[in-house]
Amino acid sequence: MSYDLAVWEGERPADDKSAGRISNDLYDRYIDGEVDESPSEGIAAYVAALLERWCDITEDEEDMSPWSTGPLIGEASGPLIYFPMRWSMAEEASAYAAAVAESMGLVCFDVQRDRLRP
Repeated sequence: MSYDLAVWEGERPADDKSAGRISNDLYDRYIDGEVDESPSEGIAAYVAALLERWCDITEDEEDMSPWSTGPLIGEASGPLIYFPMRWSMAEEASAYAAAVAESMGLVCFDVQRDRLRP
């Protein structure tokens, strides 16, 4: 079981319901749809910041990485990254990921709870 976050570039939505719609629209377009873009500069920088704290699962020899898939940048397309993390590390990793997103001016949406973070 994994815990998913969606992080994207753009204006912070007014409320959780709006954020959920935007998250779904971005997912449908960039992850599930026909648009296949390289990650934007902002999203690539975000992923790099996450990987400064915990290595990519593809390089994790000590089973310490919270990411469920790798390479982590592979979960990004255009202005969006939708990424899973291991449930056992979700509390710490999602809090860190949300704080990094906020510090970089990105929107972070908790898919499980249908709410904006932080």
